[in-house]
Order: sequence, then C-alpha cells, then structure tokens
Amino acid sequence: MAIFLPERTATAVDSLTPRQIVTELDKYVIGQAKAKRAVAIALRSRIRRQRLAPELAEEVTPKNILMIGPTGVGKTEIARRLARLAQSPFVKVEASKFTEVGYVGRDVESMVRDLVELAVDMVRAERAEEVREKARRAAEERLLDLLLPPSRPPMPPFDRAQGVPSDSRGTGEEAALRDPSTGSGSSRASSRDEQAGRTRERFREQLREGRLDDRVVELDVASAAMPSFEVIAGTSVEEIGMNLKEMMGNLFQGRAKTRRLKVPDALEHLVAEEQAKLVDMESVSREAVRRVEQSGIIFIDEIDKIASRDAMGGGGGHGPDVSREGVQRDILPIVEGTTVNTKHGMVRTDHILFIAAGAFHVSKPSDLIPELQGRFPIRVELEPLTRDDFVRILTEPRNALVKQYEALLGTEEVTLTFTPGAVGRIADFAARVNDANENIGARRLHTVMERLLDEVSFEAPDRGRQSITIDEAYVDRMLADIVRNDDLSRYIL
Repeated sequence: MAIFLPERTATAVDSLTPRQIVTELDKYVIGQAKAKRAVAIALRSRIRRQRLAPELAEEVTPKNILMIGPTGVGKTEIARRLARLAQSPFVKVEASKFTEVGYVGRDVESMVRDLVELAVDMVRAERAEEVREKARRAAEERLLDLLLPPSRPPMPPFDRAQGVPSDSRGTGEEAALRDPSTGSGSSRASSRDEQAGRTRERFREQLREGRLDDRVVELDVASAAMPSFEVIAGTSVEEIGMNLKEMMGNLFQGRAKTRRLKVPDALEHLVAEEQAKLVDMESVSREAVRRVEQSGIIFIDEIDKIASRDAMGGGGGHGPDVSREGVQRDILPIVEGTTVNTKHGMVRTDHILFIAAGAFHVSKPSDLIPELQGRFPIRVELEPLTRDDFVRILTEPRNALVKQYEALLGTEEVTLTFTPGAVGRIADFAARVNDANENIGARRLHTVMERLLDEVSFEAPDRGRQSITIDEAYVDRMLADIVRNDDLSRYIL
C-alpha cells in the first residue's frame, strides 16, 4: 500500500526536526522514546543528505536500524507512521517468507519490486489528482454526448416528379429566389445549433445538481482479457512472469464490453479513463523509481526467525540453520546496495532505508551473520509495555481503541462512554493476562476489548438510541471470571 499524506508538502517534510518527528510519532505510538529518537535521526539524516553536493551525497549511506523487542510494543507502527510522515514509499515484508531452494518462499528481490509498484501507485494517484478537474470536464462532455446523441439535420423535401430532393435543383440562390420565406440553409442550421447548445447547457446544470442521477446510460467498458496466474518463486521465472504481458504486445488487449451504468457511476468511470489519458506513465515510472531510490523504506519483520543459533558457536550449521543463513546471505546484497531489475527500470538499493525488527526470544542479534549485522549499525531495544502504558494506549493516541469503539457503536446511534476507572480495570486485566500467558503486548487489548463489548456489539442494532456507560462493575462482570480461570483465559483472551 502506498502511504503518503496529501496535506503535507515536500517543503513541510524537509523542515521537520528530530524533535518534531518524535512529537508527531507520539500522537500514535505510546512510549518507546529510544526507538522514536533513532528513526527521527535516521529520517533527518536522509533530509540532510539530500542537501549535500551530488558527489558527496552519493557516498553517504543510510543508517539502517535494528529494533529489538517483544511483539505488540510498536515496532511496525513506528516504521509505518514514519513512512507516512515522510511521504515515503513503504513496504513491510517478513524475513521468514524468503527461503532457499527446497522450501516454498519468495525471491528476496521481490521486496524491491513491491516497493516500486507501491511508489508507482503513489505517484499515479498524485498525478491523477492534479488533473482531476480537467479530466472531470472532459468526462462531463462525454457523458453529455451519451445523454444527448447528436441530432440529425432534417431531410430536405422530396420532389416526386423529379425523383430528387427539391433543394438539389439549382443553386442555393435559385432556391432562395423560388421560396424567399424559407431563408438561407445556414441560418436554419445556426438556429438548430443554438437550440442544441441551450439544451446541452440545461442538461449540464441538471447533471451537476444531481437531477440526472437516476438515469441509466450505456457505456463501453474495456474488460481485461489477460489471464491471472501465480508465478513460481525464483529470479529467472519471476522476471519472465513480470515481463510476459509486455512481451506479448497487444495480444491480450481487453475487449470493450457494453455496460449499463447509472449516471454517477458512469461519470466516475469516465473521469478515471480521462485521468489515465492525461497522466504520462513514463514520467510516473521515472519519478517512482527516483522516490524508491532516494526515500524508500523497507521494514523487514521477524528477522530473528532467520538467525542461526549456532552460527557463532562453531556447531557446523546443518538442517534448518543452513537455510536460515542462506536467507541472510540472500538479503545481504539488497541491504548492502545492489541494482534490481523491475518492469519500471533498474532500481539501486544503496540509499533505501532498511528497518529490521525481531523479538529475539530464542536467538540473539549476534547470531546473525557478521556481514548482515554490520549493515544495521543502529540498534534499539524496545521496552515491554506496562499497565500505565495500556491506560495511555487506550485513551491518548488519535486512533485509540476507546475512540474507535465509541465511533463504531455511534454508527448504530448508541452512545458509548468509558469511565476512567473502567479504562484502568481494562488495563489491569490486559497486563495480568500478559504476565500469566504469552506476552503479546498491546495486541492483548484488542482481545480484551472484544470480549468486554461482545454483548453490546451484538445487541447494538436492536437497542436504538441509547447511552451505555462502561464502568468498573461492568468490566468486572464481563472479564473477572475469565481472567481468574487460567485455563479459560488461555483460550478466550
């Protein structure tokens, strides 16, 4: 998914200081000050690099980050929010998907291709928005043509005696002399054009006012005829699959299919067609490649899953550890800096920012091969979340869970209110279950909240307009028995 904020301009992003970046991240992620500082410095260093002379900027490599911490503490969210703040192309991949021969997996270069595709979507959307007004005017004209087919000029009267149209006898001057009352043909045509123009403008006003929304028009819609198929992992096969459609030329061009659409749907479809005509895809591809090379961010999750536990212990790796080390060696050149062939052109990965993350419960960062360790010079350890952190997560961020549930049930005209005591009890239960069972961090809040509001969510459509207050007694009634029974809480929470 392409992540960018339209309201932020490039100038605004370039002026962000590390302190301001941390402040922006604080709006969505609670705690983890060290990790926020690290990514803020990395983003600011990228801005500084772009201000250097080209020959020196080429030598400055990004300071890749390795985040170490348990699941659910905000590693992915920090990276995602950073990319959105910087308007950077961002892709999240899982290291365990990239496996060697003998296992089902993906080619490591696919992470770069995915990033380029996301960047293309991002730039195309931006360019399409720039020309939307012009495209809408053109689409409006096409739609009016469908609503008002051009009228044929009236047929001249037929002279049965001569077997030819009466106007064809003699010149225009002679016809006018024979029947002066008719006037010239050009004046009649001008009158028809004026009347058609007035009718078209009336329809245009009705279209803009929405009075034609119930009308149906027939529209030729191109349907894609290219069959879909899944490409087998592997560099050569993936490249063949990537270029197959281009190599086949127009063989798989879609055929036009007539569809009946209501006026609003037809207008949106025509606007999309006009935008596609106005957007230059070659310049879009060039800009997308440039953004990926200069400001792309790749988040490699679960990197601890490919760490070989006996790599440094002289155990002579074998079995699964051989595959893990092989995946590390495949990822290494991408992080180190190489050129990847994509259908939008060659992409250099030298200045892409890589953020890796892992829990490292079983393995350690030192279990990674030395070459890969050296490519992540900044290491940040994220702290486990406490009960107080849960209280803040529930209420403070812009996308806080309490705000989400209040808004969701508000669509059913149910006013949901959480007392401060209820929020504290929810945090208590989440922290207790995390301590007793597997610690899954803030994700535990989702399971607790779903269980807490199960009854309200089910009955909300039948309640009508009603106000419901969630207090400590309600939380205890819904959760206390489950939390008290360890066996039950393992399955339910």
